Amino acid sequence: MYKNILKPFLDFFAALLGLLLISPLFIVVWIGLVIANYGKPFFIQKRPGKHGRIFSIIKFKTMNDKKDAKGTILPDAERLTSIGQFVRKTSLDELPQLINVLKGDMSFIGPRPLLPEYLSLYNTEQKKRHDVKPGITGWAQINGRNAISWEQKFTYDVWYVEHISFMLDLKILFLTVKKVFISEGISSKGQATTSRFEGEN
Repeated sequence: MYKNILKPFLDFFAALLGLLLISPLFIVVWIGLVIANYGKPFFIQKRPGKHGRIFSIIKFKTMNDKKDAKGTILPDAERLTSIGQFVRKTSLDELPQLINVLKGDMSFIGPRPLLPEYLSLYNTEQKKRHDVKPGITGWAQINGRNAISWEQKFTYDVWYVEHISFMLDLKILFLTVKKVFISEGISSKGQATTSRFEGEN
């Protein structure tokens, strides 16, 4: 009952309330990123959701589009703006995903939505992460986020899918707030984000 009825209802209600409460902060961040990113405050990208259905995820854009002399896009770490670094460190870049939750594409809690090209690389066990809606935060995020290996992430994701409950979601939500305050696991060692998934070794 929780997974199929109560969880979607709570997601919608909380996302609507959240957007109303944080609207002043949302606008401030939006203005700052409009200036830093030359009029482009949002990052919109196709991601697979429940059962692999593709949707457009919305995030605040923390990196600009600068290129080198040859026209090649610069590495992530070099494109991360000052305000973008703050927004990423405080996880404010995730705020627009409340819109995805309202639309029913995402949940507050669930495996993070990754890139569509990874779909063909998952093994049978890893594919289970798509049995539920992706989340703004999840079990893998509070257990290392971008600082753990892909294998560990997928193990945490599948464990969550097999153990979904109201109390587990509350625990994840509480620990997510704690992680945000201490800015833990934001990136992989030596990188601004995380490395690409190349499939099983």
